[in-house]
Amino acid sequence: MFCSSTEEVTPGSSSEAGLSSSTLTPYNLINYRHVTRRQQDPASSSGLLTSHRSDDPGSNTAADTGAQTAVFTDTTPIRAQRQINISGRADRISSSVGSSVHSWSSSTPHVRPTPALSLHGRTPQKDLNSMQPMTASSSAPASSSASHASSVIVAVVEGRGLARGEIGMASVNVRCPELMLSQFADTGTYAKVITKLHNLMPLEILMPDTASVRGQGTKLYTLITETFPSVTFTAVQRKYFNEKKGLEYIQQLCVPEFSTVLMEVQTKYYCLASASALLKYFEFVQNSIYAPKSLKMIFTGSEQTAMIDAISASNLELVVNHRDHRSKNTLFGVLNYTKTAGGERRLRSNILEPLLDVVTINSRLDTVQELLQNEELFFGLTNAIAHFLDIDDLLSALVQVPKQETIPVAEAKIMQVIQLKHTLELVPSLTAMLSHSKTALLKAYYTSLDDSRFNSILDQIKSLINDDTSYMKGSLTMRTQKCYAVRPNVSEFLDIARRAYTEVVDDIAGLVAQLGEKHSLPLRTSFSSTRGFFIQMKLERGVLPGGKLPEEFIKVTRQKNNYGFTTVDLMKMNDHCEEALKDIFHMSYVVVSRLLSDICEHIHCLYKLSDAVSMLDMLLSLAHSCTVSDYVRPEFTDTLAIKQCRHPILERISGQQPISNDIYISEGSNFVIITGPNMSGKSTYLKQVALCQIMAQIGSFLPVEYASVRIADQIFTRIGVDDDFETNSSTFMVEMKEVSYIIHNASAKSLIIIDELGRGTSPEEGIGICHSVCEFLISLKAFTLFATHFLELCQLQTLYPNVENQHMQVQHVRTEGGRDRVVYTYQLSRGQSEERNYGIRAAEMTNFPSEIIQEAKTVAAKISQKLWAKHYSDPDTVKQRAVYRLATRLLQTARNSRLDPGSLRQYLKGLKRQYEAELQSATESVENEE
Repeated sequence: MFCSSTEEVTPGSSSEAGLSSSTLTPYNLINYRHVTRRQQDPASSSGLLTSHRSDDPGSNTAADTGAQTAVFTDTTPIRAQRQINISGRADRISSSVGSSVHSWSSSTPHVRPTPALSLHGRTPQKDLNSMQPMTASSSAPASSSASHASSVIVAVVEGRGLARGEIGMASVNVRCPELMLSQFADTGTYAKVITKLHNLMPLEILMPDTASVRGQGTKLYTLITETFPSVTFTAVQRKYFNEKKGLEYIQQLCVPEFSTVLMEVQTKYYCLASASALLKYFEFVQNSIYAPKSLKMIFTGSEQTAMIDAISASNLELVVNHRDHRSKNTLFGVLNYTKTAGGERRLRSNILEPLLDVVTINSRLDTVQELLQNEELFFGLTNAIAHFLDIDDLLSALVQVPKQETIPVAEAKIMQVIQLKHTLELVPSLTAMLSHSKTALLKAYYTSLDDSRFNSILDQIKSLINDDTSYMKGSLTMRTQKCYAVRPNVSEFLDIARRAYTEVVDDIAGLVAQLGEKHSLPLRTSFSSTRGFFIQMKLERGVLPGGKLPEEFIKVTRQKNNYGFTTVDLMKMNDHCEEALKDIFHMSYVVVSRLLSDICEHIHCLYKLSDAVSMLDMLLSLAHSCTVSDYVRPEFTDTLAIKQCRHPILERISGQQPISNDIYISEGSNFVIITGPNMSGKSTYLKQVALCQIMAQIGSFLPVEYASVRIADQIFTRIGVDDDFETNSSTFMVEMKEVSYIIHNASAKSLIIIDELGRGTSPEEGIGICHSVCEFLISLKAFTLFATHFLELCQLQTLYPNVENQHMQVQHVRTEGGRDRVVYTYQLSRGQSEERNYGIRAAEMTNFPSEIIQEAKTVAAKISQKLWAKHYSDPDTVKQRAVYRLATRLLQTARNSRLDPGSLRQYLKGLKRQYEAELQSATESVENEE
């Protein structure tokens, strides 16, 4: 027998306030009258288990179901006590604070309660001693949004002894049947692990107990728990991190078409160990296992995508807006025109982890360009993609085999077959649209989808599922679809149960009609998922005949002129309906289970479909963003050169094109110092450079007139001057931590954005720190943009040939009252800023007393006389700078030039003239200073 979760309706219980319902129609009363041969009783072969759950919130025991059951209670003293019930559906994973009740099958290792220990000022949320759970609050990270609810479980393990610093990671999304494996062993390991975790937004993190509880906290454990204080942490016995068992899991579960992952991970011991613990824990939490050869597995190395740390992602507002977390004024919001959940997830993942491979990026750009040039293809694919459901979520449910088979499980499996049928019926239209494509990527997806196995799977489904069964919205409509999903004559008992259900529904319709005639009221039958069938009435004038409803109408709800109610007889008929539905779902499940078992043999085709739909959806979204604004395709060289670059988020907010600026950073001038007054646009300029870099590396067009981009392996930002109250860190300490992180992890291929460093301490110390940091980054050869108010740093241009000064222009105008007013142009120009005392001018615009302003000007003038003595330039340094610039330009020409011989000759002559002019100008400048 199945265990039903349907609640019995009793008089006096509360009902929903609203009257959202589905009206009963003749279409809902489909009656299949054909019954043929008898089928063997499915109950005898289904091996169904019964599961019971205590409804008492304070209960700490589980009912005996015939299988060995373990009960776990958290002994951590927490005020608010509550209970967790974890079932076989992903959407039933919940967490809160207090005691928990978990049920395992008889194969579960012996469990004993272990008291929670307090470490590092926080309580470990779970401890798995012999796989024993402890429960606590597990909210998503602050960066998560409603559309990306956390559903990822991650296992992390670090080597010990000489292998410390080598870290393995495995993650699985309970809504997506994909096991992602990673191993980190190069420089910056901890930083990369933390960044990866931020991008995954984990619901729960698993680590060995030797690294946490019993180990008194390793460096990695401390770093993870401090960085993710709101994520559930689970300590698992070290023995479950077993690389041999992990390899066996992968061999058993991996889809054959993805078996190349075995070659990649067979020597990645810590990666395999984390997979072992994760899959074992997943089996426990979900109360289900993955079907053999059904899981997609991917090994991702840290060298395959660019790294953007969590602080930089937050500073640049890549996926979350600072002011309002629900706002769409982010880079993700600007580019997100996706139609499916899979496409949305893929776009978000690519923004946080841009590509490094130029060939892959260019293939995406080719596709976006074709979509923009071929309107028929663009609109055809958009329309085809829009009808797809969340294929990843569907696949995740299909490949999981529940340990306990209940009515909700049966109903869910029937729904999955209906959704799968709906999905496969959309493939031909999508394939037809791709058949006329020209780019390599679209052709590859056409070849992938033009597979006879899709038709084979669909034929298998249609052999048992009705042709007119389809996925529809509406509780009653979908209930009817599930009820009559299996074809007639497949099971005689099923046909009999459906006839009984239809008769009850007919009786309900008849009862409501009789009541309407009896009381002369406009009654109609309605349905809602919570109330079942009930009676609904709408009065035109809102006045009841006689002033009140008849006594037999109970559970009355009212919403304006709409009344909802039921009767005792109708409630009894609803009970009969539920019993009939249990029998229908029971027998339908037996048929559907066999069908799903056959379909799992072709699961690889569905993975290909999921990949194609999500990628096409993302590329269509990128193309759509180009139609909203004037975007241009970038090219990839060893130089970051952008003409008329605009801030993509600011452009969306303002609704018009903001002020645009040029960007030029090369090996010859890789360090740019930007100066200018407050509010002149320095921070906006810095952010738009980084945003355009990210957009280019995900395969998007850019809001520019021309763009040449160098691939960046890492993107770092140091923006903002906020205190961190959680860690009791001052403004200066926060920025020192961030800069230290950059110094230890940046490479020559990185893009570094630093804004206002050293403002949290004295000017002398601030200038000293900035100078030393600048010299380190100059020697690193990374592309760096350094905005500062310390004008003394501009002298670095006279010391290093690869440093260039630029500034934000401002204009001074006289008001009618004779006062000097600053007008911000937001235009970037060469050279250092000549503005002085702009902080005092900003204060002057407020209500500061005039005598304070005047005194400030006097003191500032005296200090400036001492600080700004003449700086003489060494003639040899000036010549060296000119030679260095010429050499780098010649090198760039040799690498990237596409000019014909004649044009190239003219360009080289121009470089020669420019070099001679720079030498002459530099010499004259030095002579004038002397």
